[in-house]
Amino acid sequence: MRAFVIVGPGRGEVLDVPAPWAAPGEVVVDVERAGVCGTDVEFFTGEMPYLHDGHARFPVRIGHEWCGTVREVGDGVDPSWLGARVTGDTMLGCGRCARCTAGLQHVCDFRAEVGIRDGRPGALAEQLAVPASSLHRLPAGVDAAAGALVEPGGNALRAARAAGVAAGERLLVAGPGTIGLLTALFARAAGADVHLLGVTDDSLAAARGLGFVNAWTDSTLPPGPWHAVIDCSNGASVPARAVDLVEPGRRVVFIGLSGTPSPVDSRRLALKDVTAVGVLSASPGLGGAIAAYADGSVDPRPVVGAVVGLDQVAAVLAGQRPDAAGDPTGRTTGTGRTGVGPKVHIDPRATS
Repeated sequence: MRAFVIVGPGRGEVLDVPAPWAAPGEVVVDVERAGVCGTDVEFFTGEMPYLHDGHARFPVRIGHEWCGTVREVGDGVDPSWLGARVTGDTMLGCGRCARCTAGLQHVCDFRAEVGIRDGRPGALAEQLAVPASSLHRLPAGVDAAAGALVEPGGNALRAARAAGVAAGERLLVAGPGTIGLLTALFARAAGADVHLLGVTDDSLAAARGLGFVNAWTDSTLPPGPWHAVIDCSNGASVPARAVDLVEPGRRVVFIGLSGTPSPVDSRRLALKDVTAVGVLSASPGLGGAIAAYADGSVDPRPVVGAVVGLDQVAAVLAGQRPDAAGDPTGRTTGTGRTGVGPKVHIDPRATS
């Protein structure tokens, strides 16, 4: 089968690789759609920490945001999975440690991560093998675009819930990328008064295209109160700014990661009685994201700016935008144009 492989820093190729097989307890999925994200870019540039601490090494088969159809089941797998449209958890815990048995497999020290950690091949390929225990069924109303946004949506849902805002309260989401936009969508669906903070007006264009009129830069940000602040950015200074902005006694949520340490003065946290929450994984939020997409309370599809084939992945990871991707006007010029947002999706079956 064809698969995209990062063979070294800045070098990615579409290669013919052996097709996967369904080991006991596992299934093989025909991949319908997969997303690329900042983690994938870090692998491409060679900056991903797992490459430096031994949890990953080149060559790497990336792709952890995906959906598809089960084509084969291994021994011990319920045959009803055959033909099911599914997505799956990225985090594959050992299943034996205290964290896994407590339902916290996403922080298992011995976990594999699909397309990320410990050599588990990812979904930027025609087929993917995963444990049946990691699967989530997709209802008929959840199409390919939404299905491949379940994983980032699960992260976003967790961040929105962790903020602890009630209907009508003011929430500030810093970082209008994919996770920030999805977080804003989930929070808006729950009734929050959502504001977004970006670096430039251009960076906020997609937010405005999704109907978020309260989209600000640092120089235009109105005064609070901010009943919660969620950092979805990659800015090293944003976590400390979040603590400064949030109302005393409320919450800051950290889901974005910067390339360098993000210093936060714990005295500010203590003296403001602020609760800080970190979000690592979509795992506990996958079911909720699927339900929200299925009932229509959240439509994530406009976050996708373009759909391209495997042959264009290297260019995307190198920073080249497909035609019209992310154009906030919603124009349909350009191959693969779908929505107003920054997310690029991959169709492994596409010929270009």
